[in-house]
Amino acid sequence: MQLLKKFIRYYKPYRAVFFLDLVCALAVSLVDLAFPQILSILTKTFFTEQPDVIISGLLKLGVALFLMYVIRTLCRFYITYQGHVMGAKMESDMRQDLFDQYERFSFSYYDRSNTGEMMSKLVSDLFDISELAHHGPENIFISAVKIIGSFVLLLMVNVPLTLILSAVVVVMVVFSLYQNRKMQETFMDNRRKIAAVNASLQDSLAGIRVVKSFANEEIERRKFETSNQQFLVSKESNYLRMGIFHSGNNFFEGMLFLTVLVAGGYFIARGTLSATDLAVYALYINIFINPIEVLIEFTELLQKGISGFRRFTEVMETVPEIQDAPDAKELTNVKGTIDYKDVSFRYNDEESVLEHINVHVDAGRSVALVGPSGGGKTTLCSLLPRFYDVTGGSVCIDGQDVRTLTQESLRSAIGIVQQDVYLFGGSIQENIAYGKPGASMEEIIEAAKEANIHDFILSLPDGYDTYVGERGARLSGGQKQRISIARVFLKNPPMLILDEATSALDNESEQYIQNSLDKLAHGRTTITIAHRLSTIRNADEIIVIDNDGIRERGTHDDLLAKDGLYAKYYQMQFRNN
Repeated sequence: MQLLKKFIRYYKPYRAVFFLDLVCALAVSLVDLAFPQILSILTKTFFTEQPDVIISGLLKLGVALFLMYVIRTLCRFYITYQGHVMGAKMESDMRQDLFDQYERFSFSYYDRSNTGEMMSKLVSDLFDISELAHHGPENIFISAVKIIGSFVLLLMVNVPLTLILSAVVVVMVVFSLYQNRKMQETFMDNRRKIAAVNASLQDSLAGIRVVKSFANEEIERRKFETSNQQFLVSKESNYLRMGIFHSGNNFFEGMLFLTVLVAGGYFIARGTLSATDLAVYALYINIFINPIEVLIEFTELLQKGISGFRRFTEVMETVPEIQDAPDAKELTNVKGTIDYKDVSFRYNDEESVLEHINVHVDAGRSVALVGPSGGGKTTLCSLLPRFYDVTGGSVCIDGQDVRTLTQESLRSAIGIVQQDVYLFGGSIQENIAYGKPGASMEEIIEAAKEANIHDFILSLPDGYDTYVGERGARLSGGQKQRISIARVFLKNPPMLILDEATSALDNESEQYIQNSLDKLAHGRTTITIAHRLSTIRNADEIIVIDNDGIRERGTHDDLLAKDGLYAKYYQMQFRNN
């Protein structure tokens, strides 16, 4: 019932269409029920009149029936057209809600979730929900009207025969309910398996360059084949249950006709039922069975829709781990003073990544974090914009705990340049403008100039309208990095995080990028993560972090003079160079 209430909520904006759809469904059902009754009445009255009377009345009868079926046709058109549109709109609403929910989740959700599975919930699951949203109420309502209406009319023809018929129907219903429960289990398994197929496909295609560089197409083929075969096995199990369900119900439908024929013949022999009434009874049996067949066929759609909606609600009911506090404030008049106060952090139930870290950065100053991979440098930076929340201590900006600030205002004040640059499908102009939606072309060009990428863009055939390809595949690493820097220039934040922004570049590209980063960092509070120690010599403070926490801190010259861990890293790096 809770699931049903959540589903019904999506009908609310379309109540007028929904109720008119049911009115049309009622009209269609009444017309279908009326024809055998009209035939029965005409057989006993009108068709017993003189030929002249019959011929003169046929025109009126034909016009009345014609109008009746015109109304039925218009109602059927409305049901098919507007009913489907309503379902599509509900699907669109659910898809938007699901996407918005995905956007609310913090990094930790994506750390443990697969993109392919999330896309499966967003696309294929919701299509089945849309079909259920349209056909569900309509099929149930039409079937209910026809079953109840035809049952009443059958009772009017012959009560004993109808009661015998009811016994067969009861057995049929019990069988259907049992098989229906079994089918639901297989449909849920189908959902999980197709999500695994999507996940395997997304993983393989996203990493296709790595796949081909290692000539591992066969490995990927086998991985996909495994998930694909598991889905096939699940579908086979599903179709087995469907086969039992449909064939069993077809058998019971045959038993209904058999019951009518045998029991009807018996009542005719006893003189309690006329042959004419049995013929009318047979017409109503067809009307009685047809909605049962519709409900049987609808069961597959129902199970698909329910399993899809259940997966949908699982996501919608997941509480985002990072949320604005009820009394969260806007971060305004940002100076950029940063404080990590006794900060500790762990991922879920894993071992601690950070323990009792204390760092102070004055506004406009620069701090560099160095140390081995896995020491917690990127994690420390991720706590500042609240991509994760501390498990101990606090992170403050201008004396305000970041957990007391709205996420939007907090992240708007921080620019991030990462090693792994992500460019969206679209033009160079659109990717730079991502740093400030609605920016003018002049602002975009100025940002590109600041990032030393303007001249390169103008050398392209389409200039700023050049399509970058998926994830920027048409550009080099240095070109993508400078576009990402232009984005941050356009954003113009008071605080900056540079996460190994030059470590994956060649020396020439690094020099270009470093000049752009130096210009970007000027006058901003900057935290830099670097493996190339040559890029951080001028930092106001360098902090050496490893798995045991902060090991050393000071300026470049101070740390070299200490001849400690930093000096060891520096000598190793430049000796290798």
